[in-house]
Amino acid sequence: MKRIAVIVVAVLLIAAGGVGAWRGHQLRHTTSAQNLALADAGLTSQVQTQVSQTLTKVLSYDYSNPGPTQQAAAALLAGAARSQYDTLFTTLKKEAPGQRLVLSAQVQSAAVKTLTSSTATLLVFLDQSSQRAADKQPSVSAAQLKVDAARIGGTWKVTGLQPL
Repeated sequence: MKRIAVIVVAVLLIAAGGVGAWRGHQLRHTTSAQNLALADAGLTSQVQTQVSQTLTKVLSYDYSNPGPTQQAAAALLAGAARSQYDTLFTTLKKEAPGQRLVLSAQVQSAAVKTLTSSTATLLVFLDQSSQRAADKQPSVSAAQLKVDAARIGGTWKVTGLQPL
């Protein structure tokens, strides 16, 4: 009888251990557990900083010196974001000299929504001021963007921009 009781207790302990291991595996593999934005402060800060710097560079523009903006876009944008930028830049390049347009972008806040070792999605709030020759004062507009980024060659590049 003691032998049967020991076997029953052993089976119950093995079953409880198996259930615990299975549940632990489930918890480690949920979407939130795999989101490094919740677990890796260093990587989160890195993507926030690089994406903010990228947006400041590519969304600022001076009609008299468009080169830096074009160079930043070539180096820091990829995929759909690059195509979107090229479309915008073509129009801007035509119209800006006649208006003597200067744009200045400043990221106010960037929050990382999801993060893996190679991709990120951010919510970004930015202000963009524009100054035209005909304006007495610059006008400022606020924007909210969903930004997708990918780590390419060790640098976080913006791959998608979606106004919200």
